Amino acid sequence: MTATDELTAQMHAAMPFMALLGATAVQAGPDEVVLFLGWDATRCTTGGLMHGGALMALADAAGGWCAMLNLPDGATGTATTSSNTQFLRPVTAGHVEAVARPLKVGRTVIVLDTDLRDAAGTLAARVTQTQAVLR
Repeated sequence: MTATDELTAQMHAAMPFMALLGATAVQAGPDEVVLFLGWDATRCTTGGLMHGGALMALADAAGGWCAMLNLPDGATGTATTSSNTQFLRPVTAGHVEAVARPLKVGRTVIVLDTDLRDAAGTLAARVTQTQAVLR
């Protein structure tokens, strides 16, 4: 998938930290949000492993955006209340793609799963997060 300039600009305006991190947006809809982060030595920890915080930030942004696209009537936004990350393998080159999908969309909370896959398409991490619906 290829990032789009328009979606990336929207994401950077709404979440400036994603601009600082260097993330780009590929797709954004209520059923799925796809974000992309290229491997770079500045995003790594010892041994050239992409930093877990970078992966978690990308997943939080994807999940948060997906939650925003699923807000119930009368809601004004969301805030992450919990996030559980399972790291399955390191990302050492290429890129990581985050794909967030809603598990449950409710009146007070939205729960999302985000898969993080490396350039080979191998699952590197899975994040389940809960977003509180703000009114």
